[in-house]
Amino acid sequence: MISAGDFRNGLTFEYEGNVYQVIEFQHVKPGKGAAFVRTKLRDIINGTIVEKTFRPTDKMPRAHIERKDMEYSYNDGDLYYFMDQETFELIPIEKSLIGDSLKYIKENDAVRILIYKGSVFGIEPPNFVELKIIETEPGFKGDTAQGATKPATLETGATIHVPLFINEGDVIRIDTRTGEYMERA
Repeated sequence: MISAGDFRNGLTFEYEGNVYQVIEFQHVKPGKGAAFVRTKLRDIINGTIVEKTFRPTDKMPRAHIERKDMEYSYNDGDLYYFMDQETFELIPIEKSLIGDSLKYIKENDAVRILIYKGSVFGIEPPNFVELKIIETEPGFKGDTAQGATKPATLETGATIHVPLFINEGDVIRIDTRTGEYMERA
């Protein structure tokens, strides 16, 4: 059991028949009255975001999420196929469960499949990936304002903003959590 006073970002717990993950939390101690914990939670099964308030002494059972390393193989319409690294079995996952998780992932890249009580509910890409720029406009000499960026299309089809000195064919490192350019690879 975990108490609301021990909440941390990323923690998963069961509450009112649902499984939630803490996105944000804030301990509030008003001048008058009892302290409470204000939270923003994501229902991991259906993806909805809710805001709830708890007393610091409220206790909930911790939800144990299984994370399994798999390799993204290919997609076929609304199904995405992942290969188990140990058994080499292909596992299909519906597009609705994936969302934008594969935006920066290409075929044969490793990802983590999130499983709760035997059913897949999401995918965790690696924190950083290296992708090639396939299309971007050239940066012009003299466009040196600090922080100036331009759009660039990656080999996965995603578009991000990169600094002006990045050219087509460059391989760059991207933070998949924020979708931001990090550095040249």
